[in-house]
Amino acid sequence: MREFSSPVTIEVPTTGNLTDDVVTNAREAGQYVAFSRQGPEGWQDVTAAEFLAEVSAVAKGLVAAGIEVGDRVALISKTRYEWTLLDYAIWFAGAVSVPIYETSSASQIAWILKDSGARGVVAETADHVARVADARSELPELNHVWSIGDNAIDVLSRLGEDISDDDLEKRRTAAGPQDLATLIYTSGTTGRPKGCMLTHANFMVELGVAVDELEVIFKGKDAATLLFLPLAHVFARILQIGAIKARARIGHTPDTKNLLPDLQSFKPTFILAVPRVFEKVFNTASQNAAADGKGKIFDRAAAVAIAYSKSLDEGRVPLGTRLQHAVFSKLVYGKLLTALGGQCEYAISGGAALGERLGHFYRGIGLTVLEGYGLTESTAALSANMPGAIKMGTVGRPFPGAAVRVAGDGELLFKGGQVFRGYWANDPATAEAFDEDGWFCTGDLGEVDDEGFIKVTGRKKEIIVTAGGKNVAPAVLEDRLRAAALVSQCMVVGDGRPFVGALVTIDPEVFPVWAQQHGKSPDIAASLTDPDLHAAVQLAVDEANEAVSKAESIRKFRILAEDWTEEDGLLTPSLKLKRHVVLAQFRDEVDALYS
Repeated sequence: MREFSSPVTIEVPTTGNLTDDVVTNAREAGQYVAFSRQGPEGWQDVTAAEFLAEVSAVAKGLVAAGIEVGDRVALISKTRYEWTLLDYAIWFAGAVSVPIYETSSASQIAWILKDSGARGVVAETADHVARVADARSELPELNHVWSIGDNAIDVLSRLGEDISDDDLEKRRTAAGPQDLATLIYTSGTTGRPKGCMLTHANFMVELGVAVDELEVIFKGKDAATLLFLPLAHVFARILQIGAIKARARIGHTPDTKNLLPDLQSFKPTFILAVPRVFEKVFNTASQNAAADGKGKIFDRAAAVAIAYSKSLDEGRVPLGTRLQHAVFSKLVYGKLLTALGGQCEYAISGGAALGERLGHFYRGIGLTVLEGYGLTESTAALSANMPGAIKMGTVGRPFPGAAVRVAGDGELLFKGGQVFRGYWANDPATAEAFDEDGWFCTGDLGEVDDEGFIKVTGRKKEIIVTAGGKNVAPAVLEDRLRAAALVSQCMVVGDGRPFVGALVTIDPEVFPVWAQQHGKSPDIAASLTDPDLHAAVQLAVDEANEAVSKAESIRKFRILAEDWTEEDGLLTPSLKLKRHVVLAQFRDEVDALYS
């Protein structure tokens, strides 16, 4: 049984809570720009002192409304400044925040509000309020519903005008490190969402280590990040709290359709994204270059960037590669970096495997993507590649103070101060999450090399066993297949079947460009039997199959007419497949693979 741990480099907190950062920032550097908010005239600065004043005013309103210490208050909203403001206001009032994805259905919202026993909800829009109202009769503990769109910030600020600073300070300091900070519900890919109990200490340990280890990112010159992933997800949440702790400027953009213009105007120095974002940026750039008749130039530039990055790992970049890299830096790479605002040097990736090819490509053009690994239950990252210690294809070493172990069946087990307390009101699930020695069972399969670098190879519950008894980890194939420009989503199947197959959806943004280049109809549904489209997907399948043995390779695939989205219930908000839902909805398509 392989095990690796890193020594503790910080003092584990024994007092205080997450609100201390906001108070300290205002006291020590009140005029530093903590946020930039989008307004009619562009980005408007918010200082640390102004943020503290706004948080305090809203928190007083929550206190005046009857929110008590330890009460749960839910947040349903897109990523925006008010989300962060309300998150801290809830903590200032001594309460516990319960984030809910703004795309959640009425039934999903009802379950989380009921399970958490929420006393209040702050929702973004009238539609969100309506979804809450649909379940109000089943929520006897829910006393308040406020709407951001209906001036919730002003309403709460006015409501709390009679609450004194001393009374608020007692509330703010009521929670200690071991007290509950938030309930974050799992995405529900394998059943009903479970509430992960994360304490103030979980975040304080995680960020005490992360900000220290990633100082070049969080505390670099003019450090700034633009948040666009859902703050209901622990991945974006941890970056929000870390940036406030490190005094890095934060911006929010709720609509990814405006992401590129927002990146260019905000000019972040680092960003957070899931692999699908990096895949889309690469594929879009590749297709646009092809449409302009510069496809071969882009392909060569990509190959040089990858070769340049690989040479960095070897400690020596050949002269020819250096010269080509310098040329493409002006012709290609600079334009890609400008699209990100021109100042972005680092990106943090998580949620799924990025892949070595993309990792090398981005580092080769001047954007170092640090891939990490973690879950909601571990307050985001347990491990990550660091600026000075990167091994492509891995998720880095365990953070200082954390330890990883590979169980006999290949499951990754962890210990560390960021590992959660357990699931809310669900003792059986909590007991199941830990082994007899107290190690957290991640459910992921992986390997740990001699230097402590971790490689995730699949999901334990997703292992496919073919009729011939071959165990297949679908993630390896799916991650590589999704990296193809034409492919949007895919799911490997074959459990109990004679061979491995796959369902594939086509990227609706890339396909029209491809269709124009090949003289085809831009209608995906009308092109399902097109031999050139099949050949293009087959090429991507062949490349994915290079990562596995012949017995594990995809033998047949079917192209579907419609893409899978969060809106149709086939993807989670963090873009993970809901496998059981996909299998149920496309059972006939799967059967057709084997008929």
